[in-house]
Amino acid sequence: MNYEWNYTPPTASEQEAAAELARKLNVSSVVARLLMGRGITTEEEARRFFRPQLHDLHDPFLMTDMDLAVERLNMAMGRKERIMIYGDYDVDGVTAVALVYRFLRQYYSNIDYYIPDRYEEGYGVSRQGIDYAKQTDVKLIIILDCGIKAVEEIAYAKSQGIDFIICDHHVPDDILPPAVAILNAKRQGATYPYKDLSGCGVGFKLMQAFALSNGIAFSTLVPLLDLVVVSIAADIVPIMGENRILAYHGMKQLNTGPSTGLKAIIDVCGLTDKDIHMTDIIFKMGPRINASGRIQNGKESVRLLIEHDYDQAIKLARQIDQYNEERKELDKRMTEEASRLVSQLPEMQDESAIVIVGEDWHKGVIGIVASRLTELYFRPAVVLTKWGDEVTGSARSVTGFDVYKAIESCRDLLENFGGHTYAAGLSMKEENVSAFRERFNQYVAANIRPEQIKPSLNIDAEISFREITNKLHNDLKRMRPFGPENPKPVFCTHQVYDYGTSKVVGRDQEHIKLELVDSKSNNVMNGIAFGQSSEARYIKTKRSFDIAYTIEENTHKRGEVQLLIEDIKTHAQNDDAQRGIPTDTER
Repeated sequence: MNYEWNYTPPTASEQEAAAELARKLNVSSVVARLLMGRGITTEEEARRFFRPQLHDLHDPFLMTDMDLAVERLNMAMGRKERIMIYGDYDVDGVTAVALVYRFLRQYYSNIDYYIPDRYEEGYGVSRQGIDYAKQTDVKLIIILDCGIKAVEEIAYAKSQGIDFIICDHHVPDDILPPAVAILNAKRQGATYPYKDLSGCGVGFKLMQAFALSNGIAFSTLVPLLDLVVVSIAADIVPIMGENRILAYHGMKQLNTGPSTGLKAIIDVCGLTDKDIHMTDIIFKMGPRINASGRIQNGKESVRLLIEHDYDQAIKLARQIDQYNEERKELDKRMTEEASRLVSQLPEMQDESAIVIVGEDWHKGVIGIVASRLTELYFRPAVVLTKWGDEVTGSARSVTGFDVYKAIESCRDLLENFGGHTYAAGLSMKEENVSAFRERFNQYVAANIRPEQIKPSLNIDAEISFREITNKLHNDLKRMRPFGPENPKPVFCTHQVYDYGTSKVVGRDQEHIKLELVDSKSNNVMNGIAFGQSSEARYIKTKRSFDIAYTIEENTHKRGEVQLLIEDIKTHAQNDDAQRGIPTDTER
């Protein structure tokens, strides 16, 4: 992949400030520059970043309607009313339901949980779910990770004598549902200090407020933070501010004392006795939790996440692992079909976005397919499938482009929609697809920047191999957990050479195992470049090239580091078209 490298070298004053910060913190100057790039410029800010403290979490009662939510919840318990915990069928939704259910179940028994069926009920609040609540004498529903747009449905529930507390983080409309309380920091006029909690994070804040109002020690909430970090990682929300505190302590909980259900998932994923990172949640744990909602029903994941018996949990985990295998097969087939469909569209070369419809594509997998198309074609993608008398689907976006706003601009053509900056869901009548495609493309063309539809890498620092020390690696580990707004640092080094032992590896000879030296030191660095074997011939000529990479721990040689090569720029390429950082001949 020939990425465009985006890098702005630090100024002399920035280097001086970084050196001063490095001295105060006893960290490498490289890490000090990384901190400053994240807006962390003082010793106190850095210490809070490196060691987030739970006592720095915001007062949950700063959230609009939190007092009303806690009052209604306490009233329900006092009256011994039946309470339903209702949530979306994705990772964020099921972890939120499991968290609230598990915590309240310790103090109250007349409680149930509900996950709508993706295929029979669709996204969010359903009349079927409300009718079930009515039949089971539910008086209060706490809804998590959805509900902010369910105006008609919640009005219907109210007519049936059922109250709602909404815990959501999706963008609201101007008209809000008639709920008793709406907990959403994105509400118009909301004053809560942090806007980017996950749906599970909002549920955690409700439980924090409930505990405060009832004299329950905060320590009883800490074991639930493993669920919160799973939601944060899987829902790809920013990992700064309050989310960093929750994620940092959630990772500690996940690695040292995970709940029974998550322990079973860890074991099924092959992560037993390993140091679990955010990428493990995103690529291994999250897809399995998601799989039951995609293939069957998300209730199965909730059942696993609230299970106390390990033998039962491992059976459930193996079942959702099987669902995940089915999901992968569907994903592969549908992505191939979608890519073929895109490549056959003559207008695709000129359009700024992708909008395609499949005849019988699996509704539970189209979001993944949209993500794949975005990665393949570097443009926003909407993937739809026919469902009854409508088409329904998912949208995904490229870095920096708000696909939710693009969809919102077409709202008069839609039956329903909702989501975030980078991911959204939508449905419409089939006859509106053509008009939607045209309008959506027009909006994207008018609002997307050219650099957003090119493959690019943001380089954090240019370093030499002599700067890659154990201290640097240890300092980088202190910056975990990584994610949006605190991405894993990407470095570049110029004029590196094959040490003479690099070789092509992999079942299909698609990767390169590298041993490299640079022009400024005698250090030999090990690295792996996945899917880049096309560069092997040039590398073996002993000519110099440039690399962009992250620094990882070598899992085969504990205590040693290796480079995960993101991109290779040969000087032959640089001579043809200079991209981003100056080549050695131009510096």
